[in-house]
Amino acid sequence: MTTGGRPFFAERKRIVELAGKYRFPAIYFQKEFVDEGGLMSYGVDFTDLFRKSAHYVDKILKGTKPADLPIQQATKFEFVINLKAAKQIGLTLSPDLLARANKVIK
Repeated sequence: MTTGGRPFFAERKRIVELAGKYRFPAIYFQKEFVDEGGLMSYGVDFTDLFRKSAHYVDKILKGTKPADLPIQQATKFEFVINLKAAKQIGLTLSPDLLARANKVIK
């Protein structure tokens, strides 16, 4: 499992290739790793996070002081699975696990 951060995100293609080469089942912090061919990801839904940010900007532009706004943490997360990557490393995933995923790439 990789940690979040720019260095890991910038090298996502290389990280995914190495995990596949050594048949290493890896879970990533963003779905872009799965789009590059990674096995699975579990992390914040950035679309939802950006939408919430827009609400904050709207409130600030309407006169609310930033210090008066509550701090919020992410509340929506995504679980994405790449079946092609699973097959490539010889991993069989249970139907229960697949049912929990927000998105399954075939």
